[in-house]
Amino acid sequence: MLELTGASKKYQMGDNTIHALRGVSLKIEPGDFIAIMGPSGSGKSTLLHIIGLLDIPDQGSYKINGKELADLSEDELAVFRREVMGFVFQQFNLLPRMSALENVALPLLYSQGKLQVELALPLLERVGLKDRAGHHPNEMSGGQQQRVAIARALVNQPMMILADEPTGNLDSKSEVEIMGILKQLNDAGITIIMVTHEDEIGKQAKRLIRMRDGQIISDERVMEKIPLNPPLNKGEMGKVQNGAARFQIGHVIQHFHQGVKTLAANKIRTGLSMLGILIGVAAVVTMVALGRGAQKAIEDQLSSLGTNLLVLRPGAFRGAGGALAQIGETTRLTMADAEAIKEQIPAVKEAAPGVTGRGQLTYLDKNWNTSVIGVSPSYGRMHADTPIVGRFFSDDENKRRLRVAIVGTTIVREVLGGKNPLGETIKINKVNFQVIGILPEKGANAFQDQDDRILIPVTTAMRRLYGKNYIDMIDIESNLPEETAAISTQTVDLMLSRHRVPLSQRQDAFMVRNMADIQAAFSASTQIMTLLLAVIATISLLVGGIGIMNIMLVSVSERTREIGLRKAVGARRGDILSQFLIESMVISAVGGILGVFFAWASTILLSMVAGWATSITLSSVLLSFFFSAAVGIIFGLYPARKASLLSPIEALRYE
Repeated sequence: MLELTGASKKYQMGDNTIHALRGVSLKIEPGDFIAIMGPSGSGKSTLLHIIGLLDIPDQGSYKINGKELADLSEDELAVFRREVMGFVFQQFNLLPRMSALENVALPLLYSQGKLQVELALPLLERVGLKDRAGHHPNEMSGGQQQRVAIARALVNQPMMILADEPTGNLDSKSEVEIMGILKQLNDAGITIIMVTHEDEIGKQAKRLIRMRDGQIISDERVMEKIPLNPPLNKGEMGKVQNGAARFQIGHVIQHFHQGVKTLAANKIRTGLSMLGILIGVAAVVTMVALGRGAQKAIEDQLSSLGTNLLVLRPGAFRGAGGALAQIGETTRLTMADAEAIKEQIPAVKEAAPGVTGRGQLTYLDKNWNTSVIGVSPSYGRMHADTPIVGRFFSDDENKRRLRVAIVGTTIVREVLGGKNPLGETIKINKVNFQVIGILPEKGANAFQDQDDRILIPVTTAMRRLYGKNYIDMIDIESNLPEETAAISTQTVDLMLSRHRVPLSQRQDAFMVRNMADIQAAFSASTQIMTLLLAVIATISLLVGGIGIMNIMLVSVSERTREIGLRKAVGARRGDILSQFLIESMVISAVGGILGVFFAWASTILLSMVAGWATSITLSSVLLSFFFSAAVGIIFGLYPARKASLLSPIEALRYE
């Protein structure tokens, strides 16, 4: 069955080389019960670990049914251990977070893809612990824990059980019970290989091997073996090799359950790890929401000025002697200019003249200085200023220079007492005007209050209020947004021609402001600010990721013996890697979900208390959540990989 030839093993301890095994050769046949004895440092435990494939010899050959096991990969060796061997350790090596039943079923996680506790319960009953199935290791005696370890070794129906000092930490009564169980297993055909210091224990075996200084000094058969256990055949070897590459979704689900239980057992540490991710995700979502809210507010304010709009104003040019002439001195716009633009430029949909100024408003005992704008009737449609109450003035009222006014909501609130002002008479610069409408509310910013204004007919403003025979601006609306650039050029050329501006003075004689360009510039600026805020907030996510890495490294260090145990019962590198990786992902995912919730709460609070505009989008939430999950993967990968690369025997020896 098993043949070990010329096996040697040495360890480097500082400057000293310790030879644990020196050319050991050994044959083990099915159904044998072997006790390996010798003083401390004789190499008996090292030999047991090599037989159990927990360690590999530096030199020599290890064959099963003539097949050299040196040809198997680490994962194939792990599968071989779980299919062929069962381990009973002196320190029991039970996982404290698991019940007795779950500890027994642990090897099934790697062989069957899930903890099939229904298969483990009969084994607990077999070792007399059915009534202790739900107890944790700290609730059981040493003898009971060792019996749980034996049941665990049997769960995959192995052909061989390797026991390292199985009675070393037990009282005499428990010692008798454990040896009785091992004898029963051997009588059932299972090969037993046991390491012990005690002569009375060793003499109960059927074959006694004594070691000293890394060599076998005697190999004595005490009683005949019963060859009931068939040797491992070629089909089973193929099963071992194929099993190394097998993937089961049940593994992932079980690793998730195990990870949640592990994290729940260290609530404070897990919570602190999640806190870093929570703060990072909340910061990213909140900052992006603030940035997008500001961008939307600016877009709304610019849109309220009108879409597809150009604004023509008189400019400045060099006068005689090169002096800068007063703006609009000889290039003042007229009502006729507005008509010419509308008629002579085909792409223009509407051209609305306007004048601007400040006026002193009085109503009853209230005085208020406000912006008074003279506009044409088409202004309301072009600037989305259709009154919410009342109406806009007509072309006839504009031509007749009637004294009618449309007031903003700030005027209604601050001057008119918040009541319906329709039909009321107000004075602007001591001139009576009748209120015929209320403008829609557009909000205020740090620069101006768009609701603190009054609209009156442009002819009334020119002749009866400001005493002007010219206009200050012309609002130009294009048929299509893409035509605004061409309209801008054509408008300037038309004005230069109509006003006969000399070639030497044409530069900056007229200015055309494109509202779409301004909106694009503001949007680009807010996008850059949003990106900058998001980058700054992302730094906190990275800090949270580093926190996860630190916690996972600590976890790997604390659970090194657990890793060794899992590998001993058949866990492959991928199993260990996925377990620790899933744990880090759980931390980051839960932290991400909580971060999104806190971001939502923060934006609502900011909107209610500070009045800031915020806008949480699904894309920012998903981006932050998946980025936090990626942080968990990236920063959890190194600790997980470090855990998966641990040697089984080095992990089991870790203190």
